[in-house]
Amino acid sequence: MLRRTFSRPLSLLLLFVGLLTFLIQSGELGTSDTTYRLQVTHSLWTKQPQVFPYQYPEFGLHGRGGKIYAWFGIGQSLLMLPADLIGTAATQLPIWSHYVDTQADPAIRSIFVSISTNILLNVLTALVAFRFLGLLGFSRRAAVAGVLSLTVATTHLHYAQNMQENNYIFLLTLTGFALQLRWWQNGERRFLFWGAMALGLDLLTRLTTGLDLLAVGVFLLLAAAFSGESMRGRVSVYLRTAGPVYAGFFLIDRIYQWVRFGPGWQAWTHTYVSIFAREERQIDPTLPEKYPFSGHFFAGGIHSGMLGPFLNPEKSVFLFDPLFGLGLLVTALLWKRLDSLLRAFVVTTWLLVLGYLLFYARYFAWAGDFAWGDRYVSSAFELSTLLVWPLLVRYRKELGRWLRWIAVTVTGLSVVIQAASLAFWLPLEIYQEETFGHPTWVIFLRFKNIVAMALGKRAAWGLNTVALFQDPRGAQPITTWYFLPSLLRHIGVAPLWAVDVLYAVWAVVAAALVMVGMRLVKVISAGVPA
Repeated sequence: MLRRTFSRPLSLLLLFVGLLTFLIQSGELGTSDTTYRLQVTHSLWTKQPQVFPYQYPEFGLHGRGGKIYAWFGIGQSLLMLPADLIGTAATQLPIWSHYVDTQADPAIRSIFVSISTNILLNVLTALVAFRFLGLLGFSRRAAVAGVLSLTVATTHLHYAQNMQENNYIFLLTLTGFALQLRWWQNGERRFLFWGAMALGLDLLTRLTTGLDLLAVGVFLLLAAAFSGESMRGRVSVYLRTAGPVYAGFFLIDRIYQWVRFGPGWQAWTHTYVSIFAREERQIDPTLPEKYPFSGHFFAGGIHSGMLGPFLNPEKSVFLFDPLFGLGLLVTALLWKRLDSLLRAFVVTTWLLVLGYLLFYARYFAWAGDFAWGDRYVSSAFELSTLLVWPLLVRYRKELGRWLRWIAVTVTGLSVVIQAASLAFWLPLEIYQEETFGHPTWVIFLRFKNIVAMALGKRAAWGLNTVALFQDPRGAQPITTWYFLPSLLRHIGVAPLWAVDVLYAVWAVVAAALVMVGMRLVKVISAGVPA
C-alpha cells in the first residue's frame, strides 16, 4: 500500500498538499469572522448563544425575541461541526488542562478545528482540481502543474492558513464544475445531482454564490454553443434534476433566515443586509441612506469598487495574484488553439469575475476589509488562473522561450508573495496603515516587515505603530511569526517541552514535504499513471 502511494502522482500530490497545509497552520482561525462562525457551530449543539451580548454592536443583529444572532449564512458553521465536537472533547484531556485553564489563544479547540478543517479542504480541492483538469483533456503532468500552481502560487495558500469562507466556496464551486461537466460528457444524471448538491451548499455559505451556480450553467451552455451541439434535451434534464436541488437549498437558507429574524414575510424575502443597515444607521445616523451599498463603481479612482481590485496597491489582483495577469496573456496568445470546452471555461471565469466585481463594487467594504487582497473576488480570480500552467505544459513546444521565461518569473514571484502572506497575521499592515496612511503598497510593506522581524529592526524602522498594541491579545499574533510553534513560544503559556516537541514535529513534516515533492517530480517525469 505504501509503495503504491509513493509511485502514483495523484497520491503523492495529495500527500504533498496535506503536509504543506499542516506546516503553514497557526492554530488560530485567522479572522474574527471565522471565530464568530465557530461560535454559531457551538450554539448548534450546546446551550450557548450564537452571539454573546458583549460582542454587540461590533457583531450581531437583533432578531426573533430580541436575541442577538449572527448575520452570516450557516454553511461554514456546518462544515466545522464535526471538528468542533471532537475539539471540544479534546479540551477535557488532562495533558493540557493547565493551558486550557489559562484561556490563552490559540485555544485547543481552535487549533484542532483550524488544522483539521484546512487540511481537509485543501486536500479535497487538490483532488477535485486534478480530476476537473483531466475532464478538460489535460495530461497528468499538466494537471499536477495546475494543482500545484493553485496551491502555492495564488491567494488560495493564504486562505489555507487564515480560514475565511474562500477556500470552502472555491471547493464547492469547483466540485460543481467538475461533476456537472462529468454529466455533460457521459450523461449520468447522478453526477448532475451531486454537482447541484455542492453548489447548493455554496448557497448556504454565502448567498452571493448564486453567481457561481449560474456560472456552471453558463459554462455548459457555452460549451454547447462553441462546439455546435444542441442543448434542447439537456436543458430539460438539467432543470428537472438541478432545479429542485437549488430550490431546496435556497429554502433552507430562507428558513434559517426566518428562524433568526422572523416572524414576518420580510424574513423570507430579505437578507440580513436590510437589518444590518437599519441598526447601523440607528448607531450612526450620519451613514448614507443606501448604506452598506453606498460606494461607487468608478468615482474615487483607485478606491472605487471597479478600479480598486485592479489598481489599488492595497488590494490589486495583479499584486496579490500575479497569475491572473499571466493568465490573461497566455489565454490571449493561445486562444485560437483552445478547443470549445476550454474556451467555454475561460469565458465563464471572466464573466464570473465581472459578476462579483459588479455586485460588490458599491459595497462600503468592497474588498472585504480585513483581508489579504480582494477577499470577495479572490476565489473567482483563482478559478480564472487554474488553466495557466496546464496550458503552458500542453503548449510548451509551441510557445516562445520568452513566454516560458515570463511564466516562470511571474509564478516564482507569486509563490514568494503567497509565502510572505503567511509570515504574520493578516491585519498587521492594515493596522500600520492607520499611521502610514492610504494608499499603502501592502506587498512591499509585508516584505519590509519580514526583513525587520528577521533582523530585530521593527522598532528601529518605525513599524511598531500604536494601533498594533491597542488590543494586547491581538498584538501577540502580530509580533511573532504566524505559525503554531512560534506563536505558542511567543505567548509563553504552553510548557516549553511541548513547544520543543511541536518544533520537532514541524521539522519532520518539513523534511517529509521535501521528500514527497522530489518523489512527485520524479514520478511525473517518468510518466507513471495516476
